[in-house]
Amino acid sequence: MKIVSWNVNGLRAIMKKGFKESVIELDPDILFIQETKMQENQITEEILLKDLGYSLAMHSAERKGYSSVAVYTRVPVDEVILGSGFPEYDVEGRVIRVEKGNYSIFGIYFPNGGQGEERMDYKIRFYEDLLGEFINLKEKGRKVIITGDFNVAHKEIDLKNPDTNRETSGFLPIERDWFTKLLDSGFHDIYRERNPEKVIYTWWNYRFKARERNAGWRIDYFIVSDNMVNDVLDARIYNEIYGSDHCPLSITISEEL
Repeated sequence: MKIVSWNVNGLRAIMKKGFKESVIELDPDILFIQETKMQENQITEEILLKDLGYSLAMHSAERKGYSSVAVYTRVPVDEVILGSGFPEYDVEGRVIRVEKGNYSIFGIYFPNGGQGEERMDYKIRFYEDLLGEFINLKEKGRKVIITGDFNVAHKEIDLKNPDTNRETSGFLPIERDWFTKLLDSGFHDIYRERNPEKVIYTWWNYRFKARERNAGWRIDYFIVSDNMVNDVLDARIYNEIYGSDHCPLSITISEEL
């Protein structure tokens, strides 16, 4: 069972940049999308990908053209849950969740804290409230997968220029400490565990030819609960796939969902 996550930076825009061809190449059973930047009433036949066998669910922000997440599935699922249950976050369309068998799989677009103190406070509240949800599900025996754009680089290896970004949102101690707390709560950054020395990124600023220079950040992750680490057969980052300022990433798990 292959699960892919991709921050597309506008789903309608990436449709013109080879998105369908990339999906065919990636061949996911479940595909989580962040930053669709669209409303449900803007979905077209092209976006549905029905011809590839997918069903689409979307959780949009109230503000048009902002944030918003989606999931494509081509396997039967028990339930798709739109939102986190926290109204403060759900107005921004940040969380979508698939329940399937023993798995609870979250696709999340975590807030960016770079627009001032108020947004940083919002981001940290979001982090803490969602962590509580992850722990609660794990304690109930669920196998928990959290994927998406976390908007934080955890370690120095996870960004090209750590020294010049120590006071930049996305690499602040308070953000990195939360990520450490997540891992200390019984969760695993599965790509990094399998590739401890690999220098690889998932996001590049559109400015300054950052992708050409590979001056990037690894801010997109698959985090899995400790009760399913051995289910993960493979974890990959597809930095050769273009179309967005982020690239897609995947895990393959042994159990059929």
